[in-house]
Amino acid sequence: MKNNGLLSLLILIVIAVAAYFVVQTIRQTSEAAQAPFQSLSQQNHAMQTQMANLLNPTPTIIPDPITYINEIRALARLETIQYSVEKVITGEMGGGTFDSFFGDKILFVGHGTVIAGIDMEKLQPEHMRFENGVLTVTLPPAEVFIATLDNDKSYVYDRQTGILTKPDPNLETLVRQKAEEEILKAALEDGILEQAQTNAEAYLFKFFAALGFPNTIFVHDQG
Repeated sequence: MKNNGLLSLLILIVIAVAAYFVVQTIRQTSEAAQAPFQSLSQQNHAMQTQMANLLNPTPTIIPDPITYINEIRALARLETIQYSVEKVITGEMGGGTFDSFFGDKILFVGHGTVIAGIDMEKLQPEHMRFENGVLTVTLPPAEVFIATLDNDKSYVYDRQTGILTKPDPNLETLVRQKAEEEILKAALEDGILEQAQTNAEAYLFKFFAALGFPNTIFVHDQG
């Protein structure tokens, strides 16, 4: 009986070992069979990636490592107001009757910033007079310091090009320049300079009062 038990145990061990080797053989055979398909899938994915890069290339921007500083100026500008303006500009070139063949049209949405204030560098000692407890200050006129597009917010909304022509590389540049002009024009028409002058007087009135001149009168320098 004892010998029969040992024999049975030995048979079970042999069967288990045989089963393990059979499973391993099947697994290796399966992996070997799938390897060509995995390689083909990887090659196909790589080709799709290359085609996507070809059809939708990512622009490469390389700045020149050499920087030229042309001028450095000390500024004493009192910025008193800022406008944020949006302007829609349409630019067209060529076409006419044959617009669908030779035309080039762009619709541009421009977001810009206009900043105005007083250039305190123009305020000299002779422009201030203290008499009978009253400080009279002749302020320089308000001026626009910055009028520029915000490139992060400005964008081309739509562009239509004739089937027989190519987009004009200068058209977007011209449209952007026009957008800057219109943004500045809109701010001026809305009275940005007048508001900048008023804000400057309100700020400087508190400033001179803190220095011991509570009675201050501002005179506008029209020059």
